[in-house]
Amino acid sequence: MCTPSTRFLPAAALLLAAVAALPAKDDTGITVDKKDRSVSIACAVAPRKLPTLDQIYPIEVIATFPAPKGQKAHETVVTYQAKPSDVHKALESLDLKPGKPAQGEGAVGKGPEVEIFLEVPTSSGKVKRIPIEEAMIDTKSGKPVPRLKWHFTGSALKQPDPEKDDKVYGADLTGTLITVFPVTDDCVVQSGLAFKDQDKLKLEVNKKLVPKEGTLLKLVIKVK
Repeated sequence: MCTPSTRFLPAAALLLAAVAALPAKDDTGITVDKKDRSVSIACAVAPRKLPTLDQIYPIEVIATFPAPKGQKAHETVVTYQAKPSDVHKALESLDLKPGKPAQGEGAVGKGPEVEIFLEVPTSSGKVKRIPIEEAMIDTKSGKPVPRLKWHFTGSALKQPDPEKDDKVYGADLTGTLITVFPVTDDCVVQSGLAFKDQDKLKLEVNKKLVPKEGTLLKLVIKVK
């Protein structure tokens, strides 16, 4: 005769297996889904006009810390609270190795290719995953941005105190997670665009697809 413990062992084992298959979450708002080969980060639609500035600046980055901590908070699509170096570790858990970030004229970021998406709520109450390019428009043409190549570059290391040798993950200081142009090497992911492409593309949020300021979303970085 089966004892109570042995009788329920198969069911318990199945439950443990199911739990193990779920995406791994932590308290930073980062979710790693190894089956989907993606990392999701809790975020919010960013304000396009900061009260401390007298104008609206074109989009240069996809995600950064909110103002005043976020260095690029006036030029971003979304803001988030996670630690960039934790996002870096999450991407490494998907067997990706970072390349090298770029900054300035003639420099282009290198690294394994990824895709960027936003998960936005729909009128039916469901969630729709849209490519990040569709979340932006070129103000010159009024059209969505063409599909871009995105690379897991990792961040440059910075020395906050010149009198100390200690170096830190640069993106943790500035909050910049993803850059459209190589305006900084303090980031985790960069597109394949060059610095000079800022003159060709003047980017703004696509308000037809991106909800109102402050709406909570998910930013998804998926292995290509």
